[in-house]
Amino acid sequence: MLKERLGTVRSRGQVKALGLVLDADPEARAAAERLARVRGIGATEELTGKKLVRSLLDRADGAQVRTNPIHRDEHFECLHCLKAIEPGGAQVRDHCPYCLHGRHVDIIPGDRAAACGGLLAPVDFSIEGRAGVVIVYECTGCQHTFRVRAHADDELPKGLRLNP
Repeated sequence: MLKERLGTVRSRGQVKALGLVLDADPEARAAAERLARVRGIGATEELTGKKLVRSLLDRADGAQVRTNPIHRDEHFECLHCLKAIEPGGAQVRDHCPYCLHGRHVDIIPGDRAAACGGLLAPVDFSIEGRAGVVIVYECTGCQHTFRVRAHADDELPKGLRLNP
């Protein structure tokens, strides 16, 4: 029962609630300590129920892994039209405002495609509420796809306008 309940814990509130159960119920606490010993977690007697649940979940390492890209805002030469593009400043300039192509230079630790240097080609456009026009890109080098907001100075296809 405890293993199944641990599998459903997603939020900090659920960790706290299960920790309170372990603090209040000696049988549940004993089951949690047995599971901790099986998993190689020592000195559980001194832990509060919440800390015991956190130890059993063992999410500390996973929480440190960055999964969202870090876009670089730096000068680059467009691979498609060969124009020199300056950094965007407040809004990261990650694509050419003239031809809308870019270079795949995202940084995601552990991502094999990070900084692959391939050409990012616009494959789709959409208009999304406050975000305005969103450009969908696909990398010609690694086929990675991602979405970015269009800049105010981008030369968008006719019919697409940024929200003011």
